[in-house]
Amino acid sequence: MRKLFGLVLAVGLSLGLAACGSSPAPSSSDATASGAAAASEPLKVGVTPVPHAEIMKFVADKLAPAAGLKLEIVEFSDYVQPNLQLQDGQLGANYFQHKPYLDDFNASKGTKLTSVASVHLEPLGLYSKKIKDVASIGQGATVAVPNDATNLGRALNLLADNGVITLKEGVGTAATERDVTGNPKQIKLQPLEAAQIPRSLEDVDAAVINGNYALEASLSPSGDALVLEKAEGNPYANILVVAEGHESDPRIVTLSKLLTSPEVKQFIEDKYKGAVIPAF
Repeated sequence: MRKLFGLVLAVGLSLGLAACGSSPAPSSSDATASGAAAASEPLKVGVTPVPHAEIMKFVADKLAPAAGLKLEIVEFSDYVQPNLQLQDGQLGANYFQHKPYLDDFNASKGTKLTSVASVHLEPLGLYSKKIKDVASIGQGATVAVPNDATNLGRALNLLADNGVITLKEGVGTAATERDVTGNPKQIKLQPLEAAQIPRSLEDVDAAVINGNYALEASLSPSGDALVLEKAEGNPYANILVVAEGHESDPRIVTLSKLLTSPEVKQFIEDKYKGAVIPAF
């Protein structure tokens, strides 16, 4: 009986070891297949309506199918949820913000999001009902500028880039009125809420107006602005954003290439007529 029990135990152990050995670790080909499956899944992208959703829909309809990319576009009416949902994985990417906003959001919310492509700029422009060019700005002229920190810095840099004022060296986009070091024509800067400036254009000599508010006021940035922000190298270019660690996702790589393609550049130029400028 003991011999029989020992024989059964030995056979059981042998079969158990054989069973353990019959389940090999996943091969590299299995991992590749899993990655390919993930890459074939739709990429969910959060956007705000204009122009981001319009540009993304152009990519989804005209370019993505040939590139083997499936896009699911989710529209938002605020600037907070697209980042929070990207951080927690509900979105695979978003496209609605510029880098200064992203940097501030990461710092204040503790998120870890990163830019992978600069796509377009909604440029600030200098407008006037009274003068035809920057050189005609008179002594003591009043120039309206946005009063919020982000756009005030942009406005002052626009004026400095076009010789109206000079700014403290190195101040960059954080410039305020205290950073003005030269004002040869003694212009008076009149800070106003950005949305109010177009309605005040008749009351000042010139005004720096955001691209979206210019359009709402039936102003053409390309035709009516005395000067416009430059797109290339502009920190306020709107960007494609992903959670850190997802920059190499094949779908993200493909979408980045499509968003910065000649076709998208042409679409932006044709549709927005200078109100939106390609940043690539």
